[in-house]
Amino acid sequence: MRMKIGRALPILLLALTGCDEGVLAPVGPIGAGERTILFNSLAIMMAIVIPTILAALGFAWWFRAGNSKARYLPEWAYSGRVELVVWSIPLLVILFLGGVIWAGSHDLDPYRPIQSKAKPLEVQVVSLDWKWLFIYPEQGVATVNELVVPAGIPVHFSLTSASVMNAFFVPRAGSMIYTMNGMVTQLHLQVDKVGSYWGQSAQYSGDGFSDMHFQMRAVPAAEFAGWAARTRGQGLTLDAGVYQGLARQGTFAKPFAYGVVQHGLFDLIAKQQIAPSAGPRTGPPGPAGPEVSPRTPR
Repeated sequence: MRMKIGRALPILLLALTGCDEGVLAPVGPIGAGERTILFNSLAIMMAIVIPTILAALGFAWWFRAGNSKARYLPEWAYSGRVELVVWSIPLLVILFLGGVIWAGSHDLDPYRPIQSKAKPLEVQVVSLDWKWLFIYPEQGVATVNELVVPAGIPVHFSLTSASVMNAFFVPRAGSMIYTMNGMVTQLHLQVDKVGSYWGQSAQYSGDGFSDMHFQMRAVPAAEFAGWAARTRGQGLTLDAGVYQGLARQGTFAKPFAYGVVQHGLFDLIAKQQIAPSAGPRTGPPGPAGPEVSPRTPR
């Protein structure tokens, strides 16, 4: 038995090393606030779970067949004091949980700006099949599957979808939010720690869903300004025609950037002045690439 535990311990420790990449290792104020809500909720629920488990074990031990001191009351049916305890504790737990959630839903409202002396960075996000487009309207550049932000500065996201509903989520930054075609949702995030963080789609949207992820790179403010200056005016141009080609179903192995972006492109997409993409379709795969499951038999 000791040998089995000894062999399993390294595997367990290796698995636990991945815990620093999730929602319990936040890198900004929104993620930290959400982690606090999780811990508070856990503590409140443990206040009823632990006593219930102990009471169940205590009752089983006290009313065992061999305990002659235990009272046997076959006619017992009701006790006001027992009912008071049984109902008051869950009610208190619900009240506490409701208070925590109510306060958190207001403090961490995605539409609520983050208090900061620095001006927020504007980023426009379009979820495509199956890739992410990030437009920086003030810098005049755009990227695909790579989100570059300055560390310590709030970021205001405006999000929409080119076709089907999707969900934007950077676990360590916090606040997953949905994107929908024909409307714009808002999200405020901030990353205080320089580094690269995993971002993903959290809404199934077809066969390419598993590859619909991106890297969120938080860099010093001066480095971000330098990156924007180097990217601006260089390489590819993103206009309505190029966007329609980008919006077709497919994935990209490596991120890339556009050095020129058509003014107001995001508004054209959100207002459907550029026709929505076809989205995943059922049926056998065609020349456009993979399509949504389930597929018809081949």
